[in-house]
Formats: sequence, structure tokens, C-alpha cells
Amino acid sequence: MAHGLFDLHLQLQKIDENGDPLVKINLLIDWELFRKDLENAREQARSHEPKSNAGRKPIDVILIFKMLVLQSLYNLSDDATEQQCLDRLGFQRFLGLAIGEAAPDAKTLWAFKEMLKPNDLAKVLFLRFDDFLRNNGFEAKQGQIVDANIVRVRIRRDTPEVNKQVKAGDGGSVTTWSEPTRLQKDIDARWTKKNNKSYFGYKDHESVDVKHKLIRAYRITSAEVHDSQVYEELLTANDSVEEYADSAYRSEQRMKTRILDDKIPHFQEKGTRGHPLTEQRKLANRERSRVRSRVEHVFGAKVMRASNMIVRTIGMARAKVKLGLRNLVYNLERYAMLKLRSFVGGGGVAA
Repeated sequence: MAHGLFDLHLQLQKIDENGDPLVKINLLIDWELFRKDLENAREQARSHEPKSNAGRKPIDVILIFKMLVLQSLYNLSDDATEQQCLDRLGFQRFLGLAIGEAAPDAKTLWAFKEMLKPNDLAKVLFLRFDDFLRNNGFEAKQGQIVDANIVRVRIRRDTPEVNKQVKAGDGGSVTTWSEPTRLQKDIDARWTKKNNKSYFGYKDHESVDVKHKLIRAYRITSAEVHDSQVYEELLTANDSVEEYADSAYRSEQRMKTRILDDKIPHFQEKGTRGHPLTEQRKLANRERSRVRSRVEHVFGAKVMRASNMIVRTIGMARAKVKLGLRNLVYNLERYAMLKLRSFVGGGGVAA
């Protein structure tokens, strides 16, 4: 079938009319912000290889990084990311690829993510962008909210003896696994319970600023780590002394400590058997929830974009890459939305 000269332009125009979020992200993000860190990481990864000027020129790190952005936004596997970048015009435009120009393949993506594991480079990139936000009119304001989200991984099914050994931190010495089996076992993930339901995986602990709903800090742990154990390390610079969290973070000692540090802790209260909350305390909980619910918007936005996140990788190091990139990509998309809103005079608390 013959195609007209303007068919491609018209098709892209139709994509834009349907609301392609990639257009605003590509327009407003300065991708060069990440180049130095990515190129340094690649040089470090290749430092053991013999130097040679022969062969193909290395693929641009920003091109591969933008493919990881697409992968994270839409929760795609490496193979699916490669296929979608070959098939979708919107993805090709986002990457700056010409029609018929090949995208990096799935193996290249996998190797690039392995390159991000040392020094937790996903967090380095996250903090790099947070510095950019703070230096360009998006300082953390109106307080901060701390919460955690459980991220599931494929369940590891083993004998009680092996599970006990793994839980004790000696999973690397299990003798009943063959080497191929060992490579498929996640010995870093753990079980936890929430609302009487069991989950196996990791936790993404986050601190979100109230005004912009941007993630300002995060930490990835195995799922059994209680939310309250990482509270203080998630706190970041904010123009307000107010802090919001659910009842899991509340203790008498923490309340005293936060007040002594000249902070205002707005932590939810929970009734106990024989000591239900008074109507006054229930009302206070509802008032705190009006602000604290903004962190649920962050978790919800990530689910709406990529569905429930199930980490397909194995091990803590790869989980940190996967979830760290997801937090960074959320901030990239959120920033683009806030920036566009500022162009039309939006103000006050960001919706």
C-alpha cells in the first residue's frame, strides 16, 4: 500500500490529539542532566576491557536511558520494550529514532541496568533530579508525608529448612540448589502481612512533599522491615515543620523526639481493644487524612500508569534499580505536568 507524504505527520498528530504524555515529558526534561553519571558508569563498567578504537561506536547513553523511562512508565519487560520501540510511533518519536531505525535490543537494556547496580546509581540519578527540582522553583513545601508500599516478587517455594537458612542470611550456602536454580532464587525478598494478607517481596519507603506531591526521598528494603524503622532517614529539607504519617509510625518516644526537634508530627492514631478512639480523636484523624492522603495519590498514579508493580528481577540490587527508576520516572512525569500548569498560571497546592 502506498503512503502519502504527510501520512506519518497526520498519524502523529492524531496520537497527540489523544493525549500522548511522552510529548510533554520529552519537551520539558533536560536529558543531558543525567549524561555525565551514565557515561561515568559505563566507563567504570568497561574499565576491565581492553581499549580499542575499532568496532561500532557505543550507543548513546541517553537513548538507552530513555528506553528505561518507557519501560518503567509502562511496566514492560526488556523484550516487550524492544518490541514496542520498534512498533510504536509515539515511542520512536520520544527516542528520536527515524522510521526504520533500530532501537537498542533487549540484551543491551539488560546490560545497561546491570551497569546501574554498583553504587545504587538509580538513586544517584534520582537525587540529581531532586537537586534540579529544588534549584528550579520546586522546593519541598508545606510539610512532608512518609509512607511505604509493598512490591511483590515471584514467590520462592522451598523446604522449611531452606527457608530458615535463607531467612538467617545464609541463602548463598544452600547446597540443595543447582547453579541454574540458584540464579532463579531471590534470597533477599521476605514475607510480610498487611490487612491479614501475606505478601512476598520488597518495600518502597517514600517521603513526599505536600505541595507538589513529588517524591523527595526513598529507601528500598525487604518487605519484613517495619515502616517505622526507616522514618527518620526519609525526612528531607522542607519549608514547613509539619510531618504526616499513619499510625504505624506513631510511638510515644518518636512523638517526643519530633517535638524536641521543633517539628509538628501529625501521625494517625489507632484505637485498641478496650480503648477506642474518642470522637475528638477520630475527627483529628480525619483532618490529618486530608493531607496524608496525598501520598496515596502518588502510589495510585504509579499504579494507573503501569498497573500493580510486580518486580520481575531477582535480588535486592536489581530491585533497587527497578524501583529507583520508577520513583525517578514518576518525578519526571509529575514535574512535566506541574511545569505545564505553571505556564497557564496555576498556583497554590498542586492537585
